[in-house]
Amino acid sequence: MPPRQFFQTISSSDDCVPGKRRLIAALVAVPGFVPAFAHAQLAGDAAQPQALDGPWSLRLAPQLEEHPVASGQRPATFVLGDSTTGTANQDIAAKGSAEVRHNTAIVKADALHYDEDTDMADAYGHVRITQNGNTFVGPEAHLKVESSEGFMTAPKYHFTLTGGSGSAERVDLIDNERSVFTKGTYTACRCESDPAWYIKGTEFDFDTGADEGVAHNGVLFFQGLPIFASPWLSFPLSGDRRSGLLPPTFSLSSNNGFELSVPYYFNIAPNRDATITPRIISKRGVLTQVNYRYLSPNYAGQITGELLPNDAITKTNRYALYIQHNQNFGGGFGGYVYYNKVSDNTYPEDLAGTSTQFINGLQTTYQQEAGLTYNNGPWSVLARWQHWQTLAPSAPPYGREPELNVKYAKYNVGGFDFGAEADYSRFRITTQDATQGDRIVFNPYVSYSVVGPGYFVTPKVQWHFASYNLSNIGTGSPAGQPKDFTEQVPTFSFDSGLIFDRSVRVFGEDYIQTLEPRLYYVYTPYHNQNFAPVFDTAESDFGLAEIFTPNTFVGNDRIADANRITAALTTRFLNPATGDERARFVIAQQYYFRDQRVTLLPGQATSEATTHSDLILGAALKLGAGFASETAFQYNADNNQLTKASVGFGFSPGTSRVVNVAYRYTRQNTTLTNEPINQILISGQWPLSHRVYGVARFNYDLGGHRIVDGLVGMQYDADCWVLGVGIQRYANGVNTVGNQTTGTRFLAQLTLKGLSNVDNGLVAAFRAGVAGYTPLPPAPPPDSRFTNYE
Repeated sequence: MPPRQFFQTISSSDDCVPGKRRLIAALVAVPGFVPAFAHAQLAGDAAQPQALDGPWSLRLAPQLEEHPVASGQRPATFVLGDSTTGTANQDIAAKGSAEVRHNTAIVKADALHYDEDTDMADAYGHVRITQNGNTFVGPEAHLKVESSEGFMTAPKYHFTLTGGSGSAERVDLIDNERSVFTKGTYTACRCESDPAWYIKGTEFDFDTGADEGVAHNGVLFFQGLPIFASPWLSFPLSGDRRSGLLPPTFSLSSNNGFELSVPYYFNIAPNRDATITPRIISKRGVLTQVNYRYLSPNYAGQITGELLPNDAITKTNRYALYIQHNQNFGGGFGGYVYYNKVSDNTYPEDLAGTSTQFINGLQTTYQQEAGLTYNNGPWSVLARWQHWQTLAPSAPPYGREPELNVKYAKYNVGGFDFGAEADYSRFRITTQDATQGDRIVFNPYVSYSVVGPGYFVTPKVQWHFASYNLSNIGTGSPAGQPKDFTEQVPTFSFDSGLIFDRSVRVFGEDYIQTLEPRLYYVYTPYHNQNFAPVFDTAESDFGLAEIFTPNTFVGNDRIADANRITAALTTRFLNPATGDERARFVIAQQYYFRDQRVTLLPGQATSEATTHSDLILGAALKLGAGFASETAFQYNADNNQLTKASVGFGFSPGTSRVVNVAYRYTRQNTTLTNEPINQILISGQWPLSHRVYGVARFNYDLGGHRIVDGLVGMQYDADCWVLGVGIQRYANGVNTVGNQTTGTRFLAQLTLKGLSNVDNGLVAAFRAGVAGYTPLPPAPPPDSRFTNYE
């Protein structure tokens, strides 16, 4: 085929030779003959086309470029066709592969007529309009080319930049971004025909520049069935946030019956939004939730309120309020507000399931706190007011009303590390006749580290000072309890360790193996602290993270007397090329030169006299093919008893493929009300077929022969929609005799790709229940405007 020739025609006849295609082009409207060229985004050799083969071969351009028109010029208009007739500088008609090109707008048809004076193109037969990445196809169109204003009958359309498409009886083009469709459809499914979901309406208003579509009298169809209708339906044309109705969600539970939620989303600004969600609860009534979120460079937060008027079961008005705000004042100053409150003791048990996540257990304490912070160099300051709402039957914690905490820390000053913590707190509690009062704490310390190749030595001295001024002495306090008294306890510790390494070869692989012995000595003299109330203190756990700390309590009301040494031996296997740790093994034990006498509560029995602690063993492995394991044991050699055990394995050979197996055991003790923990946990996500993924979690109590919590779900990933279902058995409190109660919940979620991606709690439950869970991938991103560029 010969190349097209570009010239003006003044003839009113066509002198085409039969049997031979002659391509004629007319150039009209020539104030600016050609567009001005823009500079490339790339520079230098990278911006130049590269030869694919020899010097005469095609060249690969590194980028597509826009060539905007220079100031004061207009782009040229081209009319092309197999045959043309017309008058120069007035009008021209083209037949056979006819085209009108003006800047980025293109009109193609079997035949067309272009009037230069009115800039009107009338196209007939297989008309195709391309403008700004949008494509319209129909039998007939009339368009002002430069302004992109006109109409087309029976169009089929596709928005390349957003991926939407559909058809209508007529489209009116307002400009190159806005269009109005009459009696049409819209879908974001990437299929030529029979989309899985689509919206049908009497009129559609599209604005691709604002990324918004509005359907009037719209009905949402899924697999040919109507599932939602609205007289006015606004939706985004891409994944960006837009105001409008979100897809409804539903669930079924043994506590509330059928629940239906229809959220409406307000896109107030790029940094602010709100969602109003009416929830129809068949057994109780209509609960309305309002969630407002905001974000700025200096502050962020959200406010959530829930209201259920006249609960059909309790015959009361029920509500919840959750406020979270964080502020940066600059100069190291900040502030925050956390306020959480529910209307009654059973609100979490009855209505927490209406929130956007599966529940497992109940929240019985709600934080109400506001504070100011300052962080600058070695200084850290916190001033706060803290209160708690506590729901029965839980025991309320102490609040700090108020607290001022100041910390100072300097490191490596001539080899010394030193600092101090000063704290003033006024402790208040809602329990009647409980001890309350003020406490001042001052904890200075100094240490000196000697570090060399393969060793370190760090002696440390710290001092604990506490002054109490009690405003109320509760029942159960020791006899002779004073209101004003002080406590002073010094502590000396000595930490040391060695590090050896060597090259080894294990199972045909090269590793660097380390051997790291460590000794940690602590001495704290005994001081009777029975008069000190327990405001914020508890016994710490016994594990690898706690055996290298000087105090066996957490908090400032108890300092344990100690004269002990901790010995530990660690060996690690490292990848010599990357430094990645592939295995770690640890063994540790404490040796006591004197029994501990300080207890958390006055009169509490001390541990049996022994010269050493339980033996702690730990191992962590990270092997190939996605296998990892973490194991820890606490073993009492004197009684030949296993005190604690935690064994975990994880296998994840690829995306959306993970299996976790864990076992937890804790021997019965007074803290556990003499009830041991003996549980096995299995969870996983695995593809059952090309499109079906299974998700499951089971936490089984071997001693009680019952499921503590369980979750079974399935997700089906189609081309443009995802269906997920799940059923969960969860703990939701205790009954009147103190036994655990459980509930069952069913939840389903339909995600229409390209229309919405709202999680009603199912994906959050999968993510929380299965370590390593991977959400199914979203719809592929839309094509660029240069895809199938014309």
